[in-house]
Amino acid sequence: MGLGLGGGGGMAMINRNHVVSFLAGAALPTLLLFFLASDKVSEQLAIVSRWGSGGSSSAAAADHDLRGAGGDAAPPPAQQEKFPGLPELLPKVAMEDRTVIITSVNEAWAAPGSLLDLYRDSFKNGEGIAHLLDHVLVVAVDPAGFRRCKAVHPHCYLLHVKSINLTSATRFMSREYLELVWTKLSLQQRVLELGYNFLFTDCDMVLFRDPFRHIAVYADMSTSSDDYSAARAPLDNPLNTGLYYVKATSRSVEMLRYWQAARPRFPGAHDQAVFGHIKHELVAKLRARIEPLDTLYFGGFCEYHDDLARAVTMHADCCVGLDTKVHDLTDIAADWKNYTGMSPEERKKGGFKWTYPTRCRNSIGWRKPVHP
Repeated sequence: MGLGLGGGGGMAMINRNHVVSFLAGAALPTLLLFFLASDKVSEQLAIVSRWGSGGSSSAAAADHDLRGAGGDAAPPPAQQEKFPGLPELLPKVAMEDRTVIITSVNEAWAAPGSLLDLYRDSFKNGEGIAHLLDHVLVVAVDPAGFRRCKAVHPHCYLLHVKSINLTSATRFMSREYLELVWTKLSLQQRVLELGYNFLFTDCDMVLFRDPFRHIAVYADMSTSSDDYSAARAPLDNPLNTGLYYVKATSRSVEMLRYWQAARPRFPGAHDQAVFGHIKHELVAKLRARIEPLDTLYFGGFCEYHDDLARAVTMHADCCVGLDTKVHDLTDIAADWKNYTGMSPEERKKGGFKWTYPTRCRNSIGWRKPVHP
C-alpha cells in the first residue's frame, strides 16, 4: 500500500509542481512591473525576491542573527566611539592644516572672572592672535563648566570622567586630579588618531604672540620647560606638559599610548611626572623626537624672562591655589596691556618688567633655578 500510494502521489506532485512553476513564471513579470511603480522600490524588490525563492523574512533574519552571533560571514560591529561627538566637532575647530588648540576647565576654572576669561581675553589682547581663538577647543570636565563654556565660547566639549566630582577647584595630586589628567591624555590620543595635530595648553596661562612660530617643525612633540638651559642636553631640561604640541603621526599616537601604559609603573604619579620618567624610553624605543621650548618665549612662574618683546606665553606653574593663580595672572595680563599701550619709542628704551608673582611663588616656597 505504501509503495502504491507513493508512486501515484509522486506523479501527481510532479504535475502540480510544473503547473505552479508555470504560474509563478507568468506572474513574476507582472508583479515586478507593479512594484517598480511603487515609491519603495528596494523594499518591494526584496519582497519579490523572498516570494520567488520560497524564503521568508523571518528565516532571513534568523540566518543573519546566527551569523552575527557566531558566524564568520557577518562583518564585525563598528567600534564604539570612546569620545562621542569628538570626530564631528574637530573639523569645525581645526585650522586648514588640521591643527587644534586644546585647553580644559571645570566649573571653578570656567566661572566668570576666573581662568577661562583670562585665557580667552589674552588671545584678544595679544599681537595678531585673536583669530586663533576660533581654533580653541575647550574641554569641560563637568556639566557646569560646559554650560559656562557654551555661554562664552563657540567650541566646547564635555568630557565624562568616571565616578568623580570635578565641579570644585580640584586639589593638585588628589585622586580626582589624577583621574582627570589621565582621561585628558586619552582624549588627546584620540585627537591624533583622527588625524589632527594639537597644541595643548593648561588654562592657567595667558598668550601674547603666536606660539606656532616658535615650535620646531621636525619634532614629534615640543613641550614647555620649568627652567631651560641650552647648555643642557635637550631632554635634561625639566619638561612641563602644561603646554605641548604634538603632530598627528603613527609614531605620536604610539607615543601617547606608551605614555598611558606606563602609568601603573609609577603609582600615584601624574602625567607629567610619568612623562619625565619615560622620556628617554620614548626616544630609544620609538625614536620619538622631543624638543623642549625655551622659557625666553614660553615662560612661567617657575622661570620667565623680563623680555616682553619676545614673550609668547606665561603659565601659572609653580603655583598652588585657584585664587592665587587668578591674582598673579591678572597682574601679568595688566602688565601686557601697559606694555602694548606704549609707543614704539618707549618700548625701545626697555627696562619694563613683569610684576613679580609673589603669591604663586610663596605658595610653593619657590627658589631660583640653578643653570649649568
